[in-house]
Amino acid sequence: MRVIDVKKITETVANLCLKANCSLRADVLGRIKLAYKNETDKKAKAALKAIIKNAEIARREKLAICQDTGLPVVFVELGQDVMIKGDLRKAINSGVVKGYKKGDFRESIVCNPLARKGSSYSGAVIHTDIVKGSKVKIIVMPKGFGCENKSRLKMFLPTAGIEEIKEFVIESVKLAGPDACPPYVVGVGIGGGAELASLLAKKVLLRKLPIQKGDTLRSRVLSLRPGTVPFLEIELLKAINSLKIGPMGLGGKTTALAVNIETYPTHIAGLPVAVNLSCHALRSATAIL
Repeated sequence: MRVIDVKKITETVANLCLKANCSLRADVLGRIKLAYKNETDKKAKAALKAIIKNAEIARREKLAICQDTGLPVVFVELGQDVMIKGDLRKAINSGVVKGYKKGDFRESIVCNPLARKGSSYSGAVIHTDIVKGSKVKIIVMPKGFGCENKSRLKMFLPTAGIEEIKEFVIESVKLAGPDACPPYVVGVGIGGGAELASLLAKKVLLRKLPIQKGDTLRSRVLSLRPGTVPFLEIELLKAINSLKIGPMGLGGKTTALAVNIETYPTHIAGLPVAVNLSCHALRSATAIL
């Protein structure tokens, strides 16, 4: 049995908060650069150039990529052969507070969602999975609420077909329009219950985006895990980009950088489908202890 002190957890989470908020993921930045290279619309190209420049300045100067440093969502994969010495949840929240204070990030959390009084750094959303092994994997995703507010869930009848699901996803992007700072990464969760479909839609945003030139359907199929639906992802991405909402709503070829779908078994009487959008500043950072 491997023992990990919660002090190590706190320090790790603090560092991840700083990294995630100041350094755009390499795969996301790479996808944005590819969109810039392929864009022909002048306004859209200018918007993408500004997004790229902003990310580069944030990384160099150790500044927040966006003024909305989000609601910190922390995913923990806890090895079953690990014993945490101390209070894991408290350690994670302490790490968030420490990291956000050190970065001088905005206090965006209200402790009472109804009273709406005061603001703080404390109140991370934590998802924990027990996995095999003797390691702990921690992922911090600061989720801005411009895009989080555009999340949707629909409980379809089990007789619903693929076309109905596609219409729902496309409609969700249409309703978001320019408000959630495109180009988006569109997360879709299908199956489970209402809560799991919503979690899948958010968690699938963590999947690495393909950035290689000539990204083919075959290469995507070979690289994806069971539970993913590559054909539907590609069809939806094409349909969403044909909306021509474009970067920051200025038109052009790229309304979405990617569509990521995850499925899970569900009940014979239902078909939950959730959509979770990320703005162009899709931020996350990972550490393994």
